[in-house]
Amino acid sequence: MQDLVDGVKRFQRDAFPERSALFRRLAAGQNPQALFIACSDSRVVPELITQCEPGELFVVRNAGNIVPPYGPEPGGVSASIEYAVVALGVSDVVICGHSDCGAMKAIATDADLTAMPAVRRWLRYADTAKAINSAHAHTSECAAIHAMVHDNVVAQLVNIRTHPCVALALEQGRLSLHGWVYDIESGVVEAYDGQSRRFVSLSDQPSACATE
Repeated sequence: MQDLVDGVKRFQRDAFPERSALFRRLAAGQNPQALFIACSDSRVVPELITQCEPGELFVVRNAGNIVPPYGPEPGGVSASIEYAVVALGVSDVVICGHSDCGAMKAIATDADLTAMPAVRRWLRYADTAKAINSAHAHTSECAAIHAMVHDNVVAQLVNIRTHPCVALALEQGRLSLHGWVYDIESGVVEAYDGQSRRFVSLSDQPSACATE
């Protein structure tokens, strides 16, 4: 805990003064350009990956970068999506998976989650990805997990379209969807291309978009 306290002190002493003008503007409101839905994994930092400043991303993080389909009892993820799209008017939504994801590893390997019933229930929102992943032959457990990470991003892109605010924004042409997979070791980011229905290098094809 002391490391966190020391970090706050360094922020107030060094980082905050350097960005004082930015924070004065942000104190009056926010205008992020994108909603970024990522995993809660401590190794995945959306602002670091995208090199964004405070106020540029509206971030939602949860186990497995999951987006539950819209339902009669919307939860925190649904509420955050609605606020970002309706109130903040973001133009882009990024759903970002990552390598060595514990949630996807648990699904791909049928891990025993008896001791974590909340996690087990939450991961059911990835059942579509699990079904697709299980239908394919994989050369190894590592390959199955790698594929599961990608399959899950595609499945969550489908889920987010069930949200009325997203469906409307897409219909009106004011919102684009993006599916990314971040490799922790290499820093490489792959993007789902909706036209070819495959993942491509974001560096090589920066215009790749999940929205067809």
